[in-house]
Amino acid sequence: MKLLFLTNNAVSAPLMEWLAQRTELTAWSDPLQPDTLRTLGPDLIVSYSYRHIIGNDIVMAYRERIINLHISLLPYNRGADPNLWSFLENTPKGVSIHYIDAGIDTGALLAQAEVAFDEAHETLGHSYQMLHQRIQALFRNHWDAMQSGSLRATPQTAGGTFHYAREFAAIKDVLLGEEGFGITIPLLQQRYQRLFHAQA
Repeated sequence: MKLLFLTNNAVSAPLMEWLAQRTELTAWSDPLQPDTLRTLGPDLIVSYSYRHIIGNDIVMAYRERIINLHISLLPYNRGADPNLWSFLENTPKGVSIHYIDAGIDTGALLAQAEVAFDEAHETLGHSYQMLHQRIQALFRNHWDAMQSGSLRATPQTAGGTFHYAREFAAIKDVLLGEEGFGITIPLLQQRYQRLFHAQA
């Protein structure tokens, strides 16, 4: 099988290396063009921490052959910075593997796992690493079924939440402060509440 692996984040490296030992893999970080696909001829595309939107022409041509890894419990926290918003809005936390469709993180689900955190002692950065460890393990556990096409997809439930990257960018410096991604979840939530009330 020829696999095209789309990523812009070094966090994906362990999974990419694992896959490279099992299939013919090409890594790709640039915007994906139809010409690229004609040249590479992948059988399956995996998107993981890939910052570019995949065009609808490609999505339609590769229907149910483009799989995305997303560190939220969909349908909650579609879009950008899902880990952050799960704590700020107290939504369910977890990881999801799904087909890519015309929407953003709206495709049918292939696998999910809820992840529990001890929020009183957790940091934003550590929780991010934990979610990536869980989603990579979830992917490895389901890889054979995904590769063979035998894993049954389930439509996402209605509702959920969505966020743009610009939402976090606008408040990032105030929210994270000197602690950066080492900020504890309770302090993160307190700052967000103060910011929210200040803007109200």
